Amino acid sequence: MLQRPTYLKQLIQFKDNDNIKIITGVRRSGKSVLLMLYRDYLISQGISEQNIIYLNFEDFDLLSVQSQDQLSQLLSKRLNKNVRTYLLLDEIQMVDGWQRVVNAVRVSFNCDIVITGSNAQMLSGELATLLSGRYVEIPVYPFSFKEFLLAKNIDPNARQVDNAFSEYEQYGGFPSVVLASKEIKDTILSGIYDTIILNDVSMRSGIRDTDILSSLVAFLSDNVGQLVKPTKIANTLSSNGFKTSNHTIERYLTLLENAFLFYRTRQYNIRGKEYLKTSGKYFIVDPGLRRNAVSKHPGNYGGQLENIVFLELIRRGYTVDVGKLDSKEVDFVARKVDEILYVQVTYEIPNNTHETDNLLNIRDNYKKILITQRYYEFKEINGIPVINVVDWLLSED
Repeated sequence: MLQRPTYLKQLIQFKDNDNIKIITGVRRSGKSVLLMLYRDYLISQGISEQNIIYLNFEDFDLLSVQSQDQLSQLLSKRLNKNVRTYLLLDEIQMVDGWQRVVNAVRVSFNCDIVITGSNAQMLSGELATLLSGRYVEIPVYPFSFKEFLLAKNIDPNARQVDNAFSEYEQYGGFPSVVLASKEIKDTILSGIYDTIILNDVSMRSGIRDTDILSSLVAFLSDNVGQLVKPTKIANTLSSNGFKTSNHTIERYLTLLENAFLFYRTRQYNIRGKEYLKTSGKYFIVDPGLRRNAVSKHPGNYGGQLENIVFLELIRRGYTVDVGKLDSKEVDFVARKVDEILYVQVTYEIPNNTHETDNLLNIRDNYKKILITQRYYEFKEINGIPVINVVDWLLSED
């Protein structure tokens, strides 16, 4: 198993805490591996394997456990009120009514509980009501570029790092894809894509005709980094022969976000310090899935770069918005506790263009940076740091 020390550290920090730990993320991003790494850590700390219950609800032996009562019966046979137990439940959303059972276990037994799930809906509704303030979410993403290099045993200071970034940009960071030979990477990506679209979105939501859904994913993937509205999307798809409505598009967008396939950023008025009820940007969870969704055709290099920067910002714990300053756009306004970071992203700096002007017009003292995919001899423009994307991805936050 490949190590995920950043995520494992978070789990260890909450060990023996009353809060339920909920590991979330897109399918095949490494949630199950993280859960097993945590199990191995517990054993290394002297905890008996008899006091660790690991259940994966996608395993064949547990396919029959689909209801609240069946889950309750399964756990009641294994739990002991007199023994501290570590309960690890993988892909728990496969069981209807699991929220009540997990909450009852939390109340009635001496347990440290960790669960995983591939749908954001598990954090809303009944769970939010039952466990308000009693759970902590640990989001997991496909490999960062740092993790990508580690998995492939590439020294970050080696010459081949730029070639490695080209591969990362093309095929992304899903662990199974990173470790596969080039000949089968696209096949694995296609399988992941189909599983998310057909299983996690279509089947669970009762969508029989997936043509509109697939076309929506292709549209969003091809327009990463662009401001879009449901009305514009519906009109574009309709003009391409897919008759749909704003309501359908809005519903499908929510489903795609719930499956952690896309993330939506809102527009934030920097001067007025308020969110704008207008269009937003959608970013896909992995560069390789984007390439798969647009049938591998190249283009929109600036949007691809912006997508990679966005993903790294949320990996680092930032809440990310799209900035608007009068008529100008600031690509990202990233917040973390009391910190604000303004980020402008450009594939290359055009001649006679002041890419830093938007940042310079922001009248506060928070950090501002310009990220580019090209290397330049100069390191700043008008006091704004100019950073190559590879250097930034390998930096310490």
